[in-house]
Formats: sequence, structure tokens, C-alpha cells
Amino acid sequence: MSTNEILFDCRQKQRGDGGVLVIVPHIDGEPLTELVDSFEIDAGMKPAGNAYGGLIPQFYRFGPMEDHFRGQSTNAMGPGTPLLGCECGDWGCWPLMARITVTADVVIWDSFDQPHRKSRDYTAFGPFRFERHQYDAALAALMSAISSDTS
Repeated sequence: MSTNEILFDCRQKQRGDGGVLVIVPHIDGEPLTELVDSFEIDAGMKPAGNAYGGLIPQFYRFGPMEDHFRGQSTNAMGPGTPLLGCECGDWGCWPLMARITVTADVVIWDSFDQPHRKSRDYTAFGPFRFERHQYDAALAALMSAISSDTS
């Protein structure tokens, strides 16, 4: 099976309440926000397009982001892990959830879900499979970016 490549884009975004750190996963060079927007638009889902934004760790108690992106989240909205939040910055408002499975060799994102629209079918979205060593390297780069941002 072929694998995907992951990168966690981490940058400051200016908001009315100051600057915040926003994390957007990129899969094979494309922001997950754009991948899911295209999928939802092509599937005729409404509302769709420009609905998602990155996660803002300082607003929520996700715990360490490396644990979060290994599927060890707070279980605040069931067993899934929020990968994206709403474009407004609130992950609980319009999250993209997924199951994250971590093995010795791969990390898999599948079983995507929009908890506020249970009738939506994301079966054809993903799964995304990442080589474990590449995934861990991307998480290490994310943690380095977060620590340099807060220091």
C-alpha cells in the first residue's frame, strides 16, 4: 500500500485578541483544510467550503500535541480526534474528527466524521497512511516549532 506524507504547518495568525498559534496538517503538500473542502463540495454537502481552520492549542486543553496527533485526545466529542476546527477558531464549533491508529510501522487517519452533521458520509475521504518514522519526524518538527514560539 502506498503511503502519504504529513507535515504540520504551525504559524502565528493575527486575530482580534492578538496572535495565536494555528496548526494545520498538510497531506502530500496540500492543507487538510483544502482537501476536506474539495471533498465536501464535490460530494454536494452543504454548507461546504471555507468551513475549517487549524487547531489553536492555547485555546483548548488538548494536552501535548504529539499525544493529541497520536490519537490520545481528551475524548471531548467521542472517540475521534479533532484534526481541524472551525474557521472561526473554535474546534467544537465545526470540527473534522478522525480515528488515529498508531502501529510500529504506520499511522492511519480514517473514519472521518463531522459530528454536527451525522448524515454526512466521509467513507471515500482517506484513509491516509503515513510511515511511522516520517510521521514522528513531522511531530518532532511541530513540537520544536511550538516550543520556539512560546519561548
